[in-house]
Amino acid sequence: MEIRKVKLNNEVGLHARPAALFVQTASKFVSDIYLELDGTQVSGKSIIGLMSLGAFHGEEISIIAKGEDEKEAIDELTYLVENGLKEV
Repeated sequence: MEIRKVKLNNEVGLHARPAALFVQTASKFVSDIYLELDGTQVSGKSIIGLMSLGAFHGEEISIIAKGEDEKEAIDELTYLVENGLKEV
């Protein structure tokens, strides 16, 4: 299991478009992916789950991956949150 904390630095947090991009990226991996905020954990492959977190700009979330490609998943999803969601 890999866990990494990341700060949401895009303006809107994990709302519709950024959440959809995260789910699309997470779904490429075999590993189970979860996001956690303030003790609430949801599937990183569920847009409804991500949006229900209510994760806003500046908040720190944990990305959790469990499975055979967990290291690659954590690396790519961390990069996406830190850099790729700014454009969406």
